[in-house]
Amino acid sequence: MKKNDELSSSLKTWFSALVIPLAVIVATCIYIFILGNGSNFQGGNSSGNPLPGNYLATVYKGGFIVPILMSLLIIVLTFTIERFFTITKAKGKGSVTAFVKKVKQSVANNDLNAAVEACNKQKGSVANVIYSVLMRYKALENDQTMNKDQKLMSIQKEIEEATSLELPGLEQNLVILATITSVSTLLGLLGTVLGMIRAFAALANAGAPDSVALATGISEALINTAFGIGTAALAVVFYNVFTTQIDKLTYSIDEAGFSIVQTYAEKH
Repeated sequence: MKKNDELSSSLKTWFSALVIPLAVIVATCIYIFILGNGSNFQGGNSSGNPLPGNYLATVYKGGFIVPILMSLLIIVLTFTIERFFTITKAKGKGSVTAFVKKVKQSVANNDLNAAVEACNKQKGSVANVIYSVLMRYKALENDQTMNKDQKLMSIQKEIEEATSLELPGLEQNLVILATITSVSTLLGLLGTVLGMIRAFAALANAGAPDSVALATGISEALINTAFGIGTAALAVVFYNVFTTQIDKLTYSIDEAGFSIVQTYAEKH
């Protein structure tokens, strides 16, 4: 079991390390070969103006910030899918609320075997923590070397240790989503500033303004603004959703653990 946990942790670490460079490669390829395809532009060259109504070429004109923002968007979507499956697996096979209620009832009736069986059926992070606490509970019942207060402290310590082992796996990669929330907004703002600099430079020409340069500058500003804000919005929404779900799982663990400690204190 320990080897399986170590292998799973190693795979998750490699996955996290590979996602970012792969996202950059994919975004760059999309930017060059799809958005920058000559068929999207007048004259068949990406240096020309976009064909009327061609949004791919319009996005391409957003400049070098676009593939960076696309990379961040791909990273957000990838880790969102990965966290969704991880947290869903952590919940187990059934309702967490119903599971916790069943464990509390079983422990209250002094039927630890039923509580352990419920953990084996439920699986997931919550069940793993409670299973570990129940095993400690059963071991302490036959321990004559410790007094009641020491046994209660031992159960409480088991709850804390088991929880600290499970929670890092649930919170993994969430820091990346939180970071992208700020970074994508700043990059979008940077692209906006660069685009406006180009637009004002076109207006500063003597005589008639360079309409092509003006349009390119405005496109760069607006495209980067949209990409930056859109990516940041997705990242912050999913970050809050996953954080809320993890908090609910933590609350369920605390509720079941408190019930087990209280029951032990009352029966002994």
